[in-house]
Amino acid sequence: MTVTALGVPARPAARLLLPTLVGLLAVTLVMSLVTGAVAVPVDRVLAALIGQGEGRDAVVVLQLRLPRAVMGAAVGAALAVAGAAMQGIFRNPLADPALIGVSSGAAMAAAATIILGGQLALVAPWTNSAWLLPVAAFAGGLIATRVVAAVATRDGVTSAPSMLLAGIAVNAMAMALVGLLVWLSDDRQLRDFTFWSLGSLAGLDWPRTLVALPLLVIPVLLLPRLARPLNAMMLGEREAGHLGVPVQSVKRRAVLLSALGVGAAVAATGLIGFVGLVVPHLVRLMV
Repeated sequence: MTVTALGVPARPAARLLLPTLVGLLAVTLVMSLVTGAVAVPVDRVLAALIGQGEGRDAVVVLQLRLPRAVMGAAVGAALAVAGAAMQGIFRNPLADPALIGVSSGAAMAAAATIILGGQLALVAPWTNSAWLLPVAAFAGGLIATRVVAAVATRDGVTSAPSMLLAGIAVNAMAMALVGLLVWLSDDRQLRDFTFWSLGSLAGLDWPRTLVALPLLVIPVLLLPRLARPLNAMMLGEREAGHLGVPVQSVKRRAVLLSALGVGAAVAATGLIGFVGLVVPHLVRLMV
């Protein structure tokens, strides 16, 4: 008999959920390779995937669409599990990964790179690289999360309410700095930052995908291992501690893995909202 993380017998529909979603994901991935500005029939897509495609079809499927499809699936999964972890830590169904400051920190770093990158390249020519923006966004997200965690930690104990308040404060300050940078920008810089902040899979290629993919897969694989302690923490941190849950260790690992996944997602695709908040609720409704 299949049971949930709390030891409650799962409904029959819940046992079918994972294979059903995996099947739907596979169908969606194939459809994303079929449709586009250049239509490629399913048989030619499958031929390209097994190495028998030729000419334009192989280029369109393997070099343009496949890295974007893979990254889309990985980013969605990372944001979803990070959102579920944050809702468990804060014991709040309205929590999402942005509460720990990673998205606003990445946005601030991205805005600084886009708007001040020209002046930086004059001083340090080696920074004039297409990799500067995603690397800066990733670093900015991790730094913001580290600040939030440091503010919320006293004597080795991280308080969830303090982390929530610190996250709100860091988000507000980061977005205020983004507003200042936008005010300093010219039309081209403002347009570039606006397009980045909307979030998009366009422009992704295999080098960038292969760099970001491990950082996205690690949280997807490890955060579900925290399901039992996070479920116990929904009863309260003191009660979870009495049940033998290492509360502080669980919170640190959940925050670190969430920041890693969300930081990599934002660095690769820009800001993508809604997924981390809604997907955990949709899955709970089905399970």
